[in-house]
Amino acid sequence: MKKEIIIALAGNANVGKSVIFNQLTGLTQIIGNWPGKTVERAEGVLRFKGRTIKIVDLPGIYSLSAYSQEEIVSREFIAFEKPDVVINVVDASNLERNLFFTVQLLELHVPMVMALNQVDYALKKGIDIDVKKLEELLGIPVVETVATKGKGLQELINKVLEVVDSHKEVDVKGYDIKEEKVLKYRNEVSESVMKIYNILLKHNVDLINLFHPLWISLKLIEEDSDIVEKLKKEPNGEKAYEEIQKELEGLKAKTDSPLATLVTADRYDIASFIASQTVSEIHHRITWTDLIDNIALHKIWGYISMFIIVFISFYGIFKFGEYFSGVLEDFFDGFKPLVYNLNIPNMYKDFLWNGLAEGIISAITIVLPYIFPFYVFLSILENTGYLARIAFLMDEVMHKVGLHGKALIPVLMGFGCNVPAVLGTKILETDREIFIASFMSTLVPCSARIVIILGTIGVFMGPQYALAVFALDVLVVYIAAYFSNKIAPGKPYDLIMELPGYRMPALKPTLKQIWFRIKDFLYVALPIIVVGSLALEILKYSGIFKYVTYIMDPIVVKWLGLPSIVGIVLIFGILRKELTLIMLLTLSGTSHITQILTPRQMIVFGVVTMLYIPCLATIAALKRTIGWRKTWWVVFVNIFIAILIGGILNRILTFV
Repeated sequence: MKKEIIIALAGNANVGKSVIFNQLTGLTQIIGNWPGKTVERAEGVLRFKGRTIKIVDLPGIYSLSAYSQEEIVSREFIAFEKPDVVINVVDASNLERNLFFTVQLLELHVPMVMALNQVDYALKKGIDIDVKKLEELLGIPVVETVATKGKGLQELINKVLEVVDSHKEVDVKGYDIKEEKVLKYRNEVSESVMKIYNILLKHNVDLINLFHPLWISLKLIEEDSDIVEKLKKEPNGEKAYEEIQKELEGLKAKTDSPLATLVTADRYDIASFIASQTVSEIHHRITWTDLIDNIALHKIWGYISMFIIVFISFYGIFKFGEYFSGVLEDFFDGFKPLVYNLNIPNMYKDFLWNGLAEGIISAITIVLPYIFPFYVFLSILENTGYLARIAFLMDEVMHKVGLHGKALIPVLMGFGCNVPAVLGTKILETDREIFIASFMSTLVPCSARIVIILGTIGVFMGPQYALAVFALDVLVVYIAAYFSNKIAPGKPYDLIMELPGYRMPALKPTLKQIWFRIKDFLYVALPIIVVGSLALEILKYSGIFKYVTYIMDPIVVKWLGLPSIVGIVLIFGILRKELTLIMLLTLSGTSHITQILTPRQMIVFGVVTMLYIPCLATIAALKRTIGWRKTWWVVFVNIFIAILIGGILNRILTFV
């Protein structure tokens, strides 16, 4: 009896896979990246009946092809790390669509258990599933679950242990596709599978020891680029592939369709057959999802309702943040006399308060008033099912810049903070999409930059001017992303996303989701904000500022038309962007911005501050997400765009 077991959770997006993971692992989770990939990896540990069960939550995917990083890491984890059991999480209310992925897992012939999740929602839709018949056809255990309520999870783990204890290795050398019970393909495909399998055996190709003969043969028929490359790298791989190509040419001569389409069509036929044998409708009725979607996905009302929901939510977040941030700042200011009453030199008092304490306070006054409510809002949208509708509505617009609608989700996070926005781009499928979305996220004004714009342009010139600056930012973000799409190699994939039914968010999984997102900010941004704040205070005492103004004057004074002191603010504002305005007032020795900047200069200052690289914490998040080389490119382009547009605005406004 194995004491240590590895389980992989695999399934489509929005099927409740992460909820099952959270329910089983609790607070024992570790979130990181797959080696060499930007795709997030979630691991947790469950101790059950004297055994230690390591659970790995694989990315939510729809196939085991090589189209995205998620698909590659999922199949390589199953093949190379060989989990003891794969739990295939399936949405009971959309069984046939989910079975397409199940069929591909069956092709791998790995030990498997199906978690038939959301059975309560399926019943509400009038869908009944014959679980015994489903088990019989698939040849694997099937357990009904309602993950949000924890129902069926103990039985699920019991079934997993049964599969582990009863599993016996099968010699694949004698494989025959005719023995498959449910995986039935057209004759031409089945014959080619066996011929390719025999070619691989003849050349002693090691791939058939890593992947099951059926799956590897089907992938070669589909001309999967990743598998073809793996085959060619083997000692006799090139010779084997030459023979396989001849076999594929013969198969192509028998059909007008691409070979990958043949295999895909057969998989859909298998999924359709299984569904037809196991699914029945108790009664057909119009659901709440249907009624709401008539508005939410409407070509006119859908966009209007989306705008109203997002606007009200963001307005509420910022009003709450503005009030609560002020309350927190007033509270923490009460501790300032304690520091300045210490019997130490004033310089050290400044280091302690302005450097160390203010760094921690500024992070707290961003997280609690702005980021926490933003993530509450985001989690509610996501767990009610509405976020998927926003992605669907925005898909066509985002395609213009080489992304699909799902990319809008992390970009929107940038209004709260650019750090989680950049980190959130890891939900996207390819490196190019992650890069473009990360670049867009850095140009979105975070709460700190919004405060600067509202505190200068909004207060002293009127809200209409502040709105004009935000409109300019939207235009710049879109144009910058458009050109990034032209430069970055590759093309966007079509949006493949389930539209889940509307449901009330479960409290426990939602709170865990919020915590893991905030934790990313705390671990990446908080240390840098504190260190940056302390470094800034030390630099103020070093006398280095006068040299900075000398170097920066040609750009700041002559091109941007701003006071010389702004050069210091712009450089050291990278340490903590929310201090940009405070630094300007402090270094100028006044509390009135109108004594430092003219209306024209306020607009230029606001635009430049809004567009150039947000802060060191964002740079750290970029490095973690896209690597150093692309990070420095983003930093340079951000600064270039800010200076270019700021200078152009300066000249235009001079004549207005």
